[in-house]
Amino acid sequence: MSTDDHPLADKVALVTGATRGCGRATAVELGALGATVYGTGRSTRAGRSPMNRPETIEDTAELVTAAGGEGIAVRCDHADADDVRALVTRIRSDHGRLDILVNDVWGGDPFVQWDKPLWEHPLDATLGVLRNGIETHLITSRFAIPLMLESTGGLVVEVGDGKYDVPYRANMPYDLVKTAVARMGLALAHELQPHGVTALSVTPGYLRSESMLDHFGVTEETWRDAAERVPFFGHSETPHLLGRGIAALAADPDRDRFTGQCLGSWDLMRVYDLVDADGTRPDWGAVDLQARQETLTSGMPTLT
Repeated sequence: MSTDDHPLADKVALVTGATRGCGRATAVELGALGATVYGTGRSTRAGRSPMNRPETIEDTAELVTAAGGEGIAVRCDHADADDVRALVTRIRSDHGRLDILVNDVWGGDPFVQWDKPLWEHPLDATLGVLRNGIETHLITSRFAIPLMLESTGGLVVEVGDGKYDVPYRANMPYDLVKTAVARMGLALAHELQPHGVTALSVTPGYLRSESMLDHFGVTEETWRDAAERVPFFGHSETPHLLGRGIAALAADPDRDRFTGQCLGSWDLMRVYDLVDADGTRPDWGAVDLQARQETLTSGMPTLT
C-alpha cells in the first residue's frame, strides 16, 4: 500500500456514531486514506437502536474496507461508561494505540420536540437530548484520550451542527448540545495542546443525510426535486464533504494551526481543495447567515 495514496495506513481511528450520516462518511473517507477504523453505534444487523433506522455499523465497516482501509464494527452505547471502557480496552489490545478520535455521537432525535418551549418540553426528553449529545462525548473522551496520549501527534474532532455565530436553534436542549459540542473542541484544545494533540470542532452545512433525504421523500439521485420546494436544498451537501475534510485534517502534518477552531465543511473544502461525493463544491458558508436562520426554526429533523 503506497503511503502517498494512503497516508493514514499506519493510523488507528475511532469514529463514534458511525452508523450513518457524517459518522459513516468520515469512517469511509478515513479508510480511503488507509486507516484502520473502529466504527461504533447502537444499530447492528441483530437489532436497531431507538433511532429505528436500517443502517448498521456492520455496513459501515464493510464500506470502510471496500474504500481501502480496515473497518471494524463495535456495538457501543456511548452513554454507558462500561461499554466505552470495554471499547478502548479492545482497541488497546488489538493495536496498542489510538491516533484519531472523531466524536460524532448524537442519537437525540427521538427526544427533541421542536414545538415545545423548555417548560413544556418533557423533562425526561430534555435530559435525554443532553445525555445523548453531551454526556456521550465526555464519556468517550474520558476513556479514549489516555490511550491516544501513549503515542504522539493525535487528533480529536468534535462533530457538531453550526459554528459559534449560529442563531438560536428553536429548541433549548438541542441548542445547548450543539453549542456545547463546539465548545468541547475549544476546551480540549487547551487541555491537549501541551501533549501534542490537535483538538477542534467541525460542522457540516445543509446536509443530505439519510434522514434528510427520507424526510423530504427523495434519494441521493432525486434530491434536486426537493430543491424546487426547499430553496436551501440547492446549497446542500452529502456527508462525504465533511468526511473528506476530516480525513484531510488527519493526513495534514500541519493541522495544529487549526487547534481550537470550529471549521465548517466549506472551510475544509477550501483549505484542502476538496469536492463532494457528487463532484460539486457546495459552499454553505457563503449562504447569508440570517437566511440560514430559516432552516433552524422550521421544525427540521436533526440530521448530522
